[in-house]
Amino acid sequence: MKISFSNINPHFFSFRENQRPKENSLEKSPKSDKFEMSIGYVNDLHGQTNNMTRILSGIKGDLKVSAGDNNIGDEKNKAVNLSVVKFMNMAGIVGSAVGNHELDTKQRDFADTANKFNGNYFAVNLKQTRLEDEDGEEVEEQERMQLDKVIKKSAIVEIRGEKIGLIGTAPVDLTERITHPSYHSDCKVDDLEDSIEDIQEEIENLQKQGVNKIVLLSHLGNERDKTVAKNTTGIDVIIGGHTHELIKGIKEGENLLYSKNGEPVVITEAGKNGNYFGKLNLTFDKDGVITKVQNNLGETRNFSKNMINQYIINEILGEPEVVGYIKSVTPPPLTLIEENAHANFMCDAMRYELGTDIAIWNNSGTRSYFQEGIIDSRDIKDIAPFEDRISVADVSEKKLVDMFKHTIEDTYKTHGNKPGLLAVSGLNYTVNPKEGKLTAMNFVDKYGKEHPIDIENPREDKFYKVAQDSFMMFEGADFDILASKDECINYPFNKDFLACEYIKHRNEPIEINQTGRIRFED
Repeated sequence: MKISFSNINPHFFSFRENQRPKENSLEKSPKSDKFEMSIGYVNDLHGQTNNMTRILSGIKGDLKVSAGDNNIGDEKNKAVNLSVVKFMNMAGIVGSAVGNHELDTKQRDFADTANKFNGNYFAVNLKQTRLEDEDGEEVEEQERMQLDKVIKKSAIVEIRGEKIGLIGTAPVDLTERITHPSYHSDCKVDDLEDSIEDIQEEIENLQKQGVNKIVLLSHLGNERDKTVAKNTTGIDVIIGGHTHELIKGIKEGENLLYSKNGEPVVITEAGKNGNYFGKLNLTFDKDGVITKVQNNLGETRNFSKNMINQYIINEILGEPEVVGYIKSVTPPPLTLIEENAHANFMCDAMRYELGTDIAIWNNSGTRSYFQEGIIDSRDIKDIAPFEDRISVADVSEKKLVDMFKHTIEDTYKTHGNKPGLLAVSGLNYTVNPKEGKLTAMNFVDKYGKEHPIDIENPREDKFYKVAQDSFMMFEGADFDILASKDECINYPFNKDFLACEYIKHRNEPIEINQTGRIRFED
């Protein structure tokens, strides 16, 4: 079964068909039997408030939805998460999947945020122990809530008299990705096989209510979305997230697949951090089967800020401080296995302002990038939005080398290359991409002189003063722990504060070109 689709200019939302319906196309119904609608979509916004003010100027659609990870961080990011809700309400978003970042917070904080959202959060595959069956002290200490009061399995919205079903899924690796697993130890997410059963059961519930057009808001990730599309019946569109794919246009076999009964299923995903947003134009026949589709992507930086939303965000977060001027920038990387000049600059700020030998940051934690022109504290906050306070510790050469070895090995053997190559200041290192191994490393002193480190026999009695955020230094996550909390000097500020101070202290136009710190063997 084939459908007609069009790929369009992703920047200007203008349409051009590159494939017209063939004789055996599904488009055989009389014009009166067609139903046309559009879906405006976002995913993995990660609390990027600057991008949200631009998206608000461009997002269009009869139905506006999100595939989750709108929020960022735990209770320390409460003000940012409140700004996100304000954006979603102003944008008219009516539904969102529950992503892992939605549950970085305690359940009560998430419920407070969800109750301010004019739409609904969905996660058909998220299961929770009933509160009455839990330990009462733990419920009180962890501020537990019955999440099914704020998270639905599905809902029906009406567009020009037509019923549209919305279902949502949380990521199957939710408990591995949330910041504080203890906050949600009473929860589990079904594995993919069981999630597919959950989705199919909910589809059938909607169909019994006369719904024949169904949109799945999925935070499962792109490959799992494809598996869902091919192993269910009744889904028409999957708005995807979690794996940060940037899916342009429509390509059969890639994001145009077919369900168990041969009906078309369209999959979309708009990258990460709100750098893009989408608009999907659809035509259905009288049976609710897609006959035509066009997929648009808008690049956020091409849209001006919505000043009303900017004002509201400033009311919540405060007026940003202008700190300097960016003269030129190196383009940000597209993958986690490229060097990131923007993250390296943030490492320079940590090293210089704190007077350490070395500074390290995880590439995947970089949520935005520098742009030419005047820069303010909000712009820099978007680059480092997590409230992971800065820590400094004396770290042995051996611990340092072992951490880099393990991180590089993990990066090259995992899907999506997570956790990614590390941004550095005061170091450079060499990687063999084919073998996924660290092959050389040098300490670079404050005068720029390189001092080779023997990575085969790193010293346990030689120490470097290292700056990292607490997430990396002693909370671990995807990295070796370099020092315990008690071994660190722990500062009450994040990288964004240090970057602002660094730019102000330099008092000159800034060039973001800090590369050459990662070398790659052929």
